[in-house]
Amino acid sequence: MHYQAAPHEETKLIHCLRGAILDVIVDLRPDSPTFRQHLTLELNHRNRLALFVPRGCAHGFQTLEDDTEVWYQISEFHHPESARGVRWNDPAFGIDWPIIPPILLPRDAAYPDFGAHSPGTD
Repeated sequence: MHYQAAPHEETKLIHCLRGAILDVIVDLRPDSPTFRQHLTLELNHRNRLALFVPRGCAHGFQTLEDDTEVWYQISEFHHPESARGVRWNDPAFGIDWPIIPPILLPRDAAYPDFGAHSPGTD
C-alpha cells in the first residue's frame, strides 16, 4: 500500500483498461472521520469504473485476471525521498484480499505495520 509523505502528497485516478483489479485505498489522515478505514472496488474493462485516491490515503491493487492493464493519473511527480507504504495485510486495516499469498515486490513485502509507523509524522 503506497503513498507519498508531505509535502509531496499526491492524488491519483486509477482506471483498468483491460482485465480486472481489486483496487484498495486506506485512509491515513488522522483527522478524517474514516481514519484507518479502507475501501475496495473492482475495476475492470467491463464496468469502466475509475477510482479517485485522495491525498493522505495509501493505495494498492491486486490483479484478478491475466494480461491486466492499469492506467494512472497522478497529481505530483514521484519523489523517492517521500515514498512510503504500509503492509498489505496489516491487521489494523483488515483488508480481505482475494488471492493469498500475493506476488509482491520485496520493497512492498518489507513495509511495516501501521502501528509501527506514523504516516502523519514522517
